[in-house]
Amino acid sequence: MTTALSLLNYPPVYDSSPVMAGQDATGLGPEDRALLATYACDTWRSIAAMADRGTLPDDTLRWTERGWVGSGLTSPTNIAAYLWSIVAAEDLRIISRAEAKARLGPALATLDRLERAHGFFFNWYDTRTGERVRIWPGGSPVRPFLSTVDNGWLAAALMVVGNTWPEFRGVTDTLLAAMDFGFFYTPYDAADAVAHPGLLRGGYHTDDASYTGFHYGMLNTEPRIASYLGIARGEIPAEHYYRMIRAGSVFRSTRGAPTRIYGGASVVEGWQKYRGRRVVPSWDGTMFEALMVPLFVPEADWAPRSWGRNHPLYVRAQIEHGLREAELGFWGISAALDPEGNYRAFGVAGLAAGRRDEPSLRATQGVVTPHATFLALPFAPQAAIENLRSLAAKFPAYGPYGFVDTVDVVTGRVAGAVLVLDQGMILAALTQVIGGDVLRRGFSVGAVAATIRPLIAPERFEVDPDVPTPARPTRPATWVTEAA
Repeated sequence: MTTALSLLNYPPVYDSSPVMAGQDATGLGPEDRALLATYACDTWRSIAAMADRGTLPDDTLRWTERGWVGSGLTSPTNIAAYLWSIVAAEDLRIISRAEAKARLGPALATLDRLERAHGFFFNWYDTRTGERVRIWPGGSPVRPFLSTVDNGWLAAALMVVGNTWPEFRGVTDTLLAAMDFGFFYTPYDAADAVAHPGLLRGGYHTDDASYTGFHYGMLNTEPRIASYLGIARGEIPAEHYYRMIRAGSVFRSTRGAPTRIYGGASVVEGWQKYRGRRVVPSWDGTMFEALMVPLFVPEADWAPRSWGRNHPLYVRAQIEHGLREAELGFWGISAALDPEGNYRAFGVAGLAAGRRDEPSLRATQGVVTPHATFLALPFAPQAAIENLRSLAAKFPAYGPYGFVDTVDVVTGRVAGAVLVLDQGMILAALTQVIGGDVLRRGFSVGAVAATIRPLIAPERFEVDPDVPTPARPTRPATWVTEAA
């Protein structure tokens, strides 16, 4: 693998020198920041390679006997990752503004030509032709599907582009105007809360005009980006945020958890204990479920008594799992490719509210993914740097395309592939630490800041009490009441 990675030629880099002057608030010094800048450059190189055949990025780039080969397939989330990565690369001074513009323009023009339904994008397209994928490479049919969460991420990326690049605001506004997330929403009805829970469905099948049989019920998962979008745009009522489950419910008892009323919605402030600490779990116990959304929304700052406590707790739990519970010597578990090239929902069982009996959650088999460490970087910078240095030093996990997708730290095997989504999350996290935080500045403005910040600010998660609480609430305490 090391030899394969070294076969790549390094293309020229515009200016890979984010601010390197002394130690900053993260505690990272010039040497650490220089290393992160190198990671950023090589990560961008992989993303650019996945889009080198056209204007849409491949989902995956794999090392084969023929060299690096793209999948030829892409999804709305993959396209989103490419768009926000262009913005991030320019912010980090990896590419020039002229190159960023030359990439954004054709990508948006291609998006405008893609087949859609109800204003939303289908789940799979051919990167060369832009045609909707109807047959998988193996010959089986692809059922046409509009994914709520995938379209949520694409809409988020379009908002970032429109807010940071005014010259593209016309096309991004046009694309966004057609994407009404109320289409996926089931209104709340107290008389039949099972069928009408006030939640977003997983998506919509266009072949028989049917919605999925499930809703996104867990709060601490990545679909909440679609919830934020729908609420901010007035397509979904604000109370929807408080209809989602914090922990417990059908999964396990919430005995002892207080019930509070937020803006008329009753919330059981449940938790899950992991190694003696209370934490609001995610569905699969993966890092990206919990920490992908704060790449775009400053939840910890806007809601210091809920997300401000839980995000660092979740990171600490992931670290403890890798170093103490599983004794791997490394940490960072998230959905990713395994060394055989199969995408799996690797997670920490103790942080999983849903499928705790999933084999990949019961036994991680030593598989860690670097993108999980990068997601933790804003919350535990020193621990993240140490973990990344060690992975790169002890395994053939790093090369001109940055980190490979996963490393089995028990067997030493690595995945001979990179994913545009995971590489995009890496670059997004780096903008917060060594860049200008351009993605959060581009997304969390205007209606998002005006509606989401006051909505989430009052909540108090019943999590580990040793995490500092803010000195004052950001909304009057009378807005929150304890239920009888």
